[in-house]
Amino acid sequence: MDLYVMNCELLATCSALGYLEGDTYHKEPDCLESVKDLIRYLRHEDDTRDTRQQLGAGQILQNDLLPIITQHSQDKSLFDACIRLMVNLTQPALLCFGKVPDDPTVRHHFLEVVSYLQAYKEAFANEKVFGVLSETLYTLLQLDWEQRQEEDNLLIERILLLVRNVLHVPADPYEEKNVDDDASVHDKLLWAIHMSGLDDLIKFLASAQSEQQWSMHVLEVISLMFRDQTPELLVSAGQSRSAQEKQRDAQELEALRQKEQAEKRSRTLQRGTRHSRFGGSYVVQGLKSIGEKDVIYHRGLHNFKNYTHDEGKAVRRVPKRKLHARDSEGKRRSALNVRLFLREFCMDFLENCYNRLMYLVKEGLIREQAQQHDETYYLWALSFFMAFNRGNGFRADLVSETMSIRAFHFIERNITNYYEMMLTDRKEASSWSRRMHLALKAYQELLLTVNEMDRSRDEDIRQSANVIKSNIFYLMEYREIFLTLLRKFDETKQPRTFLRDLVESTHLFLRMLERFCKGRNNLVVQRKRVKRKKSKGRKNPTAAETTPEALEETWGAVAEELRATNFQLSEALTEGAVPFDAASETPLEEQRTEAMVRVQDTLLNRLGPEALGLLRAAREVWPEGDVFGSADVEPEEELELLKQILIANLPRPPPPEPGMEEEDGELEEEEELESVRVSETEFNFLDFIKRFANPNIVRPYLLLLRSYSQNSPHTNHCITRMLHRLAVDLKMDALLFQLSVFCLFNKILGDPAATAYKELVTFAKFVLNRFFALAAKNNKAFVELLFWKSVGAAREMTEGYSKPGEGEGSNKKAKWTPEEEDELRTLYEEHRDSEVPDIVETLLPLLSNTTRTRRQVVAQLVAMGLVDSVKELKKQRKGTRIVLWTEEQEEELQMLFEEFRDSDDVLGNILKKVTAKRSRARTVEKLLSMGLVSDRRELHKKRRRNPNAPGKSAAMGMTEEEFLAHLPGGLTEEPMDEDEEEEEEGGEEEEEDEEESEGERQAPAARGRKSWMAERESMVEKNASLRTMVYTLRQEGMSGPLLWLQNCLNRTADHREEEGLFQPVPIVPLTEENEDAMEKKSFQRLLRKIGVRAPADEQESFWRIPAQMRPSQLRGAAEVLSPSQDALAAGAEESEQPTPGSPVQEQQQGEADSHEQRAQALRALLLARKMKQPSASAEHTDFTPVEDSDSAPHRSSEKKTSTKRSRVVLDSDEDEEDSPLTMDLGADGGADSDRGADSDREAHSAPAKRKRQRVLIDDDEDD
Repeated sequence: MDLYVMNCELLATCSALGYLEGDTYHKEPDCLESVKDLIRYLRHEDDTRDTRQQLGAGQILQNDLLPIITQHSQDKSLFDACIRLMVNLTQPALLCFGKVPDDPTVRHHFLEVVSYLQAYKEAFANEKVFGVLSETLYTLLQLDWEQRQEEDNLLIERILLLVRNVLHVPADPYEEKNVDDDASVHDKLLWAIHMSGLDDLIKFLASAQSEQQWSMHVLEVISLMFRDQTPELLVSAGQSRSAQEKQRDAQELEALRQKEQAEKRSRTLQRGTRHSRFGGSYVVQGLKSIGEKDVIYHRGLHNFKNYTHDEGKAVRRVPKRKLHARDSEGKRRSALNVRLFLREFCMDFLENCYNRLMYLVKEGLIREQAQQHDETYYLWALSFFMAFNRGNGFRADLVSETMSIRAFHFIERNITNYYEMMLTDRKEASSWSRRMHLALKAYQELLLTVNEMDRSRDEDIRQSANVIKSNIFYLMEYREIFLTLLRKFDETKQPRTFLRDLVESTHLFLRMLERFCKGRNNLVVQRKRVKRKKSKGRKNPTAAETTPEALEETWGAVAEELRATNFQLSEALTEGAVPFDAASETPLEEQRTEAMVRVQDTLLNRLGPEALGLLRAAREVWPEGDVFGSADVEPEEELELLKQILIANLPRPPPPEPGMEEEDGELEEEEELESVRVSETEFNFLDFIKRFANPNIVRPYLLLLRSYSQNSPHTNHCITRMLHRLAVDLKMDALLFQLSVFCLFNKILGDPAATAYKELVTFAKFVLNRFFALAAKNNKAFVELLFWKSVGAAREMTEGYSKPGEGEGSNKKAKWTPEEEDELRTLYEEHRDSEVPDIVETLLPLLSNTTRTRRQVVAQLVAMGLVDSVKELKKQRKGTRIVLWTEEQEEELQMLFEEFRDSDDVLGNILKKVTAKRSRARTVEKLLSMGLVSDRRELHKKRRRNPNAPGKSAAMGMTEEEFLAHLPGGLTEEPMDEDEEEEEEGGEEEEEDEEESEGERQAPAARGRKSWMAERESMVEKNASLRTMVYTLRQEGMSGPLLWLQNCLNRTADHREEEGLFQPVPIVPLTEENEDAMEKKSFQRLLRKIGVRAPADEQESFWRIPAQMRPSQLRGAAEVLSPSQDALAAGAEESEQPTPGSPVQEQQQGEADSHEQRAQALRALLLARKMKQPSASAEHTDFTPVEDSDSAPHRSSEKKTSTKRSRVVLDSDEDEEDSPLTMDLGADGGADSDRGADSDREAHSAPAKRKRQRVLIDDDEDD
């Protein structure tokens, strides 16, 4: 811009700043006010940024502002104002204009602003300027946060923004035509930052805990400092080249030399030994020219192979939307001193700052405290510094913050978001593509770091790598991200460098996955299946269907069908009629109109019973106004109402416009997505590779292979390895039988430097040999070269083509002979009126051709006209058509629950008696929603033994000493294993058919048919373990927690007696001693023994007393925890030990403490008692009291040491988690005997006076 056209006011303001005389700057008295005026002018500039351009043309920053801050930095107010003005002047052009303008005039202004910014950057490459900035920043950082003012924080932020703006200025490619190792303007700027010490202040800001608010600014400055650098160049700076690097350079030079020599030889062969002054003319036979004659060629024959008809034609312009995306500018190598300083900076940054800074930035991004697109700086820093760490003596602890599954998830989510935005925001597709490339490089670097950890010598690091790999290989999102990116690659939006990184990342991932699978026989991974529900749109009736004649004909058919059924509807029709959607946002009034339209559509389709069922269901939902008839309507009145609905002109939604069909289709696809079902499956690596056998995935590889001469050897190896997996491992070489691929192979084979691509040449020859071998057998192979082939087409090409109607994928209908049609017609006529639930399932086993499927039979019945539609033969699933529960059904369910709540199989009895049949899962859900039960386990079937089992009479013959000695272990059983419980619960919910659920209920019964001796042995062992458990806990100093637990049980028993409410009660420890006890495994085992339930899931924190435990059971459990019982158990243990020197000790020496000996002794006593009293308890029920005269002395002694109580012996039942305690008090303490909750106990008269009542409950069933 010309200085003579500068605004006069602006020129006067700039003149009032001061003047530069030599190296000294003399400021004017109004310098501060003039700087503020310039800030005000910039605030009100127009869209062309005229003020900014005029100040840039006047070089105000170079001649005035920079000398002011270097020579007058002591004037704090002037210094602050100059920093504010420079931050505004150095603002990136993209922020000023919003985007790169499309208009040529505005674009010119944009380029002018960029040129001024480049001049500013060159002026800032001065050590004095950055020396002043670093000194000011150092002084401000010396202040504690209590001493800092708001102006100080603003000045710190402005200095960081100024440094960021200057570093952000792009290089001028026309001015900076420097070679590698030469200092550019950016290098000079970095060196000035280094010499001023500003880089040390940046590292301090990144590591100081008190300066974490500047973390995002610091990361921006660092990323712009390393903008032109690569980690590999910085790692190798100042170091001698390794042998591998020298060998690689030598190979590249040798390849170039061979290529040059080959070109020389070809040129020598083309020239003749004697130059001809006449070129000559030749007629090319068989190659037609524009007319009917052959082509006449006017050049030498050695050039004929390059002949093409396109010579001389104008080059066809490629549309802008089809142009390939441009690659970003290549990296350059900075001066050696700059690279050395940056290398030291990277090492210090990784050692002291990386983990903390990345944590703070990540938190800011997650909490959305950063600006838009700031995550790109995070992605760049992650990939750059982790790559530098890999090359500079890998240390996992330096990058531990970003080496986690959370980092994988964060990057994967950003890749997905960028891809979606690239499709939706097409104007900014290139920007989203660049961000997506950054995220891909970060993901690639994470994989490379995990691979490096896997090769570490430290066992802990290798173990951490295995944990990370098992997670990323398990989750479906991480496994299939490369498949998705390859399939969706678009060369018009994504550059070639993106494809190169994608191919290399895929190669690395597959290699890691293959190595991970080799060491494991079976790898289980997660699989997600999208469950879609196809929406069936209703078609509006055509004009032909709504004519009076057509309506009369339709009504005649419908009325005849309804009268034939006597207006009686089947259960399936009644349950399947749902007139409204409770989850819809549509008001009920509008849904009422839609229900009327649905009834009319059903009548037009001549489905009379369905229309009647829908009418009756709508009448229950909308009874007001008798719109769908009154409650006591007669069948004939219903018939007349249906006729009125059929002929009525009901309002219908307008048909969609043709232009909106595509959008409606997209919305419909979104609505079809119902749910995602997550499951686990065994992973097969070869099956995973098969998913790459797709033309949409092979094409990007071949697109990258076209530039094989510019690719690195590693990139060509990645391409060749993937094609080798498809062609050799999967035997899908026919996928590469394509003309463009063969042209590429021909180019590779004819390359003079083909020796440098030995791997590619070998693979190309292999594929060509396979093709020519196939062409000898298949004369259509050359035609197949014109098309890309799917897996099915490739298989047909190699194995032979299938005829129409053959093959697995054939959709041709199966043929039926006349005899088979007659047979099907006869069978259908015989069973049509038999009222079988599914007539197709009835016909299938009766057909002579047993290979017929259900689909074929249904299609043939429709084709023969025996049924009108496939819908009439649709297989109905039990219990799935009922959606709503009426009030009567809820009341019936509640009544049945109250009736059977004390039975062994509550759910089974309800399902048998309920009127509206539903599946087990839906019934359980309804019971939970009504609050009748609080846990699904309360509905599990209780399995009890037959009271006439042999173990009953034998156990009833036990002496009371034996009974008391082994009583505590028999109180309850440990709950079932959580995994088994979840499997059983999941099985009961998923099984919908009654036959399967019946078989499931019979399985535990089969397990219950064990011998009585084996059950008794298990019971005795558990009794012995519980007998010593309380004693052991007291020895460990847990008397206090045991007393607290006893009080909890007693209080719960009192509450349940008073209130009559039986709900799970949490046990909440309030003291530190009780909390420590609840965390100990030994105390938790005791809780399980006495019947207390552990937390069911993560939503529960406390153990709970089950609702099934009655007050008598609770008191009995509490009594077991009393100190007297502890002493009794200890005394029983001591009494079992023989005295020293006795014959018993000699006989049992070495086995006195054996638990098996005690169990065998008890079984012998039980058998002896059984022989003495063979029928002592055969006539008694479970609650019959039994008096034993032999136990009287023991009962009298027991009465002195403990209160009167009853005992219950429980057998093992592993399927029952909350085994209830069954305790009965004697007549003297008879609080529970008077309440008498058990019907079995009331059926027998108890003696007037008794010490205790013995009860034996066997939980397993014999039949």
